Amino acid sequence: MTSPLPMLIGMAPLIADLWILLGVCALTWVLSLVTGEHSWVDRLWSIVPVAYVWVFAGFAGLADTRLDLMAALVTLWGARLTFNFARKGGYRAGGEDYRWAVLRARMSRGAFAVFNLFFIVIYQNILLLLIALPAFTAYQAGSPLTPWDVLLAAAFLAALVVETAADQQQWNFQNRKKAEIAAGREPAERFVTTGLFSVSRHPNYFAEQAQWWLLFFFGCVAAGSLWQWTVAGAALLTVLFLGSTRFTEELSLAKYPEYAEYQARIWPLVPWFPKRATRVEAADDSGRS
Repeated sequence: MTSPLPMLIGMAPLIADLWILLGVCALTWVLSLVTGEHSWVDRLWSIVPVAYVWVFAGFAGLADTRLDLMAALVTLWGARLTFNFARKGGYRAGGEDYRWAVLRARMSRGAFAVFNLFFIVIYQNILLLLIALPAFTAYQAGSPLTPWDVLLAAAFLAALVVETAADQQQWNFQNRKKAEIAAGREPAERFVTTGLFSVSRHPNYFAEQAQWWLLFFFGCVAAGSLWQWTVAGAALLTVLFLGSTRFTEELSLAKYPEYAEYQARIWPLVPWFPKRATRVEAADDSGRS
């Protein structure tokens, strides 16, 4: 009879991560009830995936080059996101995501309590574990580093640079806008449309999703096959971002009617040239004037 011990040893890092998941779920739910704020998962979003990946690297004795590389890349991702979230006041009391307040206003108290527990706390925390699980695939495979890993790492870093640049452009714009308003002047533009935002309405969202798809491909390279169940993490993250983007744009359009023209001209996620039909219309309008 085959001993189950080797299988249990192989599952040990996943079991450790599941315990972390349970702890984080309990913590974020209790804090949401105690404080009345619902951004506690947001505040840990850039931290717990880093921990999940390092658990796998640690159980491999920090001797698996691919896992160490994956953990280092995810750490860079987490450091960038933590810094950006902190400077926007996300960790301060009252630093709740404005979209949760909008949803609270649209839902009954009981309905939002259910939404908080099952979507904000449980679903999102499970998703944060799922996106890190390509590291589990790499842990199980234990295969050596390949040139494909180097290419994936370069692509990950490129996406990280794009996201960092987009966040900085957004930060600079918002600071200029606040300065104009403080000086009693109407800002020339009420939302950012320049730089990376001239080729994508959400270049930071695009780069964010790209990084987790690239992490999934690390697992594929380790296993030697694209057919990995851990695709669920990157796929569900993309679905979440699509829904979040739609909701964010709904709020932007309600606040800024001119946002409709921006939507008609610029692609939502994948950076690309402005839509041709809109450029033609603009040329026709300038000719008539």
